[in-house]
Amino acid sequence: MQDSIDVQLQDQQVGFRKDRLCTDQITTLRIIVKQPIEWNSSLYINFIDYEKAFDNVDRTTLWKLPRHYGVPQKIEKTISVAAVSAAIGLNIHKGKSKILRHNTAWTNSITIDGEDLEDVKTFTYLGSIIDEQGGSDADVKAWIDQARAAYLQLTNIWNSKQLSTNTKVRIFNTNVKTILLYGSGSWRTTKAIIQKIQVFINSCLRKILRIRCPDTITNNLLWERTNQIPVEEEIRKKRWKWIGHALT
Repeated sequence: MQDSIDVQLQDQQVGFRKDRLCTDQITTLRIIVKQPIEWNSSLYINFIDYEKAFDNVDRTTLWKLPRHYGVPQKIEKTISVAAVSAAIGLNIHKGKSKILRHNTAWTNSITIDGEDLEDVKTFTYLGSIIDEQGGSDADVKAWIDQARAAYLQLTNIWNSKQLSTNTKVRIFNTNVKTILLYGSGSWRTTKAIIQKIQVFINSCLRKILRIRCPDTITNNLLWERTNQIPVEEEIRKKRWKWIGHALT
């Protein structure tokens, strides 16, 4: 089924597709925001949110589409039986749809069905915070907070005497660091941002190695013992990896 549908989808459709990640859209949007700032031009972005998009699709019409795109009838019937809702319509959620502007002379309200859409300075898009100035400070802070919460949930893992240090570090990389660096290839990084991220990582690793005051260890030795590279280098690699992905 996936192969039958995938060839019909536009390149802009991402998520749950091979080589089509949500980070593609996040990075593209950040580039769109940065360009008007660099060229001192105006920017208008209208973020539209649909009310219960999946539940409000006309299922009768939906079941006709798989056959049209060559999905076998047996699979089509399996999917249709699994569905419950038969609601009709796809409506814009006016309360969640927002307007983000930069350097704009036109300040009139944008309305839908007579209701003004809210103007915002930041917007959370696919989990990442988009800033009207193209900055990444708010987004980085949010991901550090989420990574810290994930780290604290695994306290029993870090305190375990049955697990080796290597196992704990692998768990940290997959369950904490992956959250921390989500979308980092699109961040506009500064020395302050890099330092905040590195301080968080170093703090977690020191606790995993049970290194506490007054014990000390250099950052280089810490990274060597946990098989890490400086986060600035890691983000740079993610950035180049995305560029390579975008060019293929």
